[in-house]
Amino acid sequence: MDPRTIDLRREISGVRTGAAKGAALCIGLLLASYFVLPSFFFFPRDLVGALAFTLQVDLFVLSWVMVGVGLVSHARRQSTQDIGGSAFGTPSEDIRIKIAFLQNTLEQAVIAIGTHVVFSTLVSGDALSLVVAAAFLFGVGRIAFYRGYPRGAAARAFGMVTTVIPGLLAFVASIVLMVLRAVSG
Repeated sequence: MDPRTIDLRREISGVRTGAAKGAALCIGLLLASYFVLPSFFFFPRDLVGALAFTLQVDLFVLSWVMVGVGLVSHARRQSTQDIGGSAFGTPSEDIRIKIAFLQNTLEQAVIAIGTHVVFSTLVSGDALSLVVAAAFLFGVGRIAFYRGYPRGAAARAFGMVTTVIPGLLAFVASIVLMVLRAVSG
């Protein structure tokens, strides 16, 4: 996208709309998962079980990093400009979005997995259904982010927010739970 052709007000409005839709999806799915999934699945009630469960669920988050690596790797092999690697030239148009997707996915995966693991040390049982929903939302967010990327920030916003909100909520919940434990303990 050429920055000279972007209508900033329109783009910001689109970002807000996409972000609101992403946040609504996250809140709705997290709440539904908390109330519905425990009826169908047993969630561990001990610390070791909760950690093992979360690490296993987060394999699905990690799989999106692998998807990003695969996209970049495949694109490099298809281009004489890119096959030498990023250290030897400017990336072609064909690979730039894939590289941006991979970088952003790696950043978001670190945040998601880290917050999921900490959260799972503070909760057990039915609350672990939120980790399942968060991993699912991560995948939905990554798909939407990648598909929207070529069309600008407004088109990426839904995917970005859908990826970020579950980790952000796990981060905030973890801090609140740690403070509550410290105060009551």
